[in-house]
Amino acid sequence: MDTGLAGKVALVCAASRGLGKAAALGLAAEGAKVAMCARHMPTLEAAAAEIQAETGADVLAIGADVSRRSDITRLVDQTARHFGRLDILVTNSGGPKPGLFGATTESDWRDAIDLVLLSTVLLCMEAVPHMRRQGGGRIINITSISAKQPIAGLMLSNALRPAVTGFSKTLANELARDGILVNCVAPGYTRTERVIELAEATAAREGVTTDVVERRTVQNIPLGRMAEPSELADLIVFLASDRGRYVTGTTIPVDGGYLRGLM
Repeated sequence: MDTGLAGKVALVCAASRGLGKAAALGLAAEGAKVAMCARHMPTLEAAAAEIQAETGADVLAIGADVSRRSDITRLVDQTARHFGRLDILVTNSGGPKPGLFGATTESDWRDAIDLVLLSTVLLCMEAVPHMRRQGGGRIINITSISAKQPIAGLMLSNALRPAVTGFSKTLANELARDGILVNCVAPGYTRTERVIELAEATAAREGVTTDVVERRTVQNIPLGRMAEPSELADLIVFLASDRGRYVTGTTIPVDGGYLRGLM
């Protein structure tokens, strides 16, 4: 299938591991030039070198913390200057810390807002002018199934992922005439470092082993297993491609049937 991604430029955030790394690899494998960002430069450079070796794509590693405004401005500017354009933005960040409402502080809330919501807003602010100048683009925001169905013990994520979803839907309507499509992808339980960390936190809180937590989680997934990061990346590649040219303003779960709602 010709995706039309050859020669396109993608910026993928939080790409040193997990879902971000899988998305960067998927786009690079289709011929896109990829800028990858993360906070920990050695891990990021290793991931970029791995993807470049595997795909032969032009890959740029940029150290950046997306919870900082100055880093976001530098990140988008450096990407556009290095490659000469920006076609695809994949927003992503490490999740906010888990915990119940009584365990969160005002500082926790402010940090989570900066990390999850404002990072998405500011990345779009910086990227959209580049896309407008070239007549179109794609924005794909990685959120979570918690945007549609709250997950116990994730107060901060449950509050802020839906905020990103509302922002994305509104932005999609505003940018449609510019040829810029905006969508969210909502991963369910996927075998990433983040999900392992959450399982460990739940196990510690309940006084059980992580194996018990994982078995209980998988029992609630109709497909009977967790997703692999590449399965989310496949959807991101489709939405970024010419094949996804009539899809905008939506949130698509990749959850093995975990969500119980109709929409």
